[in-house]
Amino acid sequence: MAVKNFPIEAGHIMMFARSIGDTNQIYYDAEHAASTDQGAIIAPPTFVQSSAQFEPDYFLRPKIGEAWFGSGKTPTGITKKEGGSGGGGGLHAEQHYVYHLPIQLGDQLTATTKPGKSWNKEGRRGGKLMFSESVTEYRNQKGELVVTATGVGVRTEHPATSE
Repeated sequence: MAVKNFPIEAGHIMMFARSIGDTNQIYYDAEHAASTDQGAIIAPPTFVQSSAQFEPDYFLRPKIGEAWFGSGKTPTGITKKEGGSGGGGGLHAEQHYVYHLPIQLGDQLTATTKPGKSWNKEGRRGGKLMFSESVTEYRNQKGELVVTATGVGVRTEHPATSE
């Protein structure tokens, strides 16, 4: 993921907080937020995942002018080797976040992604399990590191058997 401009806006913060069921007033009430240690409205944990909406070529969203592939259909341009699990023996296994600074209302974030560690482990039914990390760094308009998000994916050597 490479996001050049991820604006942190009040409406986005409020809707994200509501969507995860978090009613903490620090996410939408400026007066309350001013009285906290942070001193301003901040974004809830995991909010950086919504940066995908600002990535032009995010593989789970249709491109402008293309029909949405919908539930249970193959996305246009995605093969089993390229994207997500898609029946190809891979899945998203873990997600870790390290918060270096609070994400504040008005920030303009950028994100860059690089590969992390990879390792193998012997599985019981699908052969070798191949793990790999993807590390995304989110920086604010001052160039300061705000959040480091590490996703872990796993693929199986071959389809798992039921025995």
